[in-house]
Amino acid sequence: MYLCIGANGPSVRLVHRRGPPDDRTERLLASDVDVARSRLAQARGLMFRRSIPEEYALVFPFDGVETRTLHMLFVPFAIDAIWLVDDEVTATARLSPFVGIGRGDADTVVELPAGGADAVGIGDAVVVSGGEA
Repeated sequence: MYLCIGANGPSVRLVHRRGPPDDRTERLLASDVDVARSRLAQARGLMFRRSIPEEYALVFPFDGVETRTLHMLFVPFAIDAIWLVDDEVTATARLSPFVGIGRGDADTVVELPAGGADAVGIGDAVVVSGGEA
């Protein structure tokens, strides 16, 4: 099941941090965040949705670091994907509708609308903060 975060739930945000720790810039990537905690929610991901809002992110937390693969089967729109290990970006990709496949080492994977991760680079930090993240 998704941990749904919205107007009636805790405030969860997805924040991009770039630069050295003493001089980091911070940018909000998403203010509408769902966390896919169950195996079913993680397997379903964004399948069968018609679209997602601009400020949306779907976060997949996992136990431990492994190579994580994403597919776009039954997803009719492009997305940006970010693979994280301890909040550090290890890979990013733009995945095409229906046929896109992406892979990276991660303990957390984030899916955003296409263009949402344009400024995110390997080595940057992406942090889920607030609420029950």
